[in-house]
Amino acid sequence: MKQMITLTVALGLALSVTACQRFSSNRNYAAPLPATPTTPVGQGALQPLDPLATPGVGQVSQEPLPGETQVAAIEPTGAKDVSRSDMAGGWKLVSSNDSCMAFMALTSWSGGYRANTRGCNSVELSSISAWNISGKQVILKNADGQAVATLYAASDVQFNGQTATGAPVSLNR
Repeated sequence: MKQMITLTVALGLALSVTACQRFSSNRNYAAPLPATPTTPVGQGALQPLDPLATPGVGQVSQEPLPGETQVAAIEPTGAKDVSRSDMAGGWKLVSSNDSCMAFMALTSWSGGYRANTRGCNSVELSSISAWNISGKQVILKNADGQAVATLYAASDVQFNGQTATGAPVSLNR
């Protein structure tokens, strides 16, 4: 009986090894792709940018012009009332060329409620760690309590405003 069990186990192992064909020398692999030719990168020094220069034709400046009123500072006509529960949950956060996720919690945090972002490329947006409501305005804040962005509700699922640097920003679901 013991020999029969040993023989059965040995046959089972032998069959499983041959079924895998792992030890077979007949391997069918696809041929590697040919190398793609590339053009060489030119070398040379780049001219430094003048941070004080005014933007030329076709260039956009994110800095407000002197004497202009900040758009987010004025409550837009038809701005909707906002409650804490309206803000809770995940939001798509878009500003300039950056698009990422923002998450608003109802956990009390310094200067408001807990918030965080995921996938933001800009240092400004990735610094968001809190949010609060002031009237009809939603304020996104960094860890120091400084406003990163201010927004107003355009609808239940869309908030528009601008960052502290003047760039347009929106939250939507």
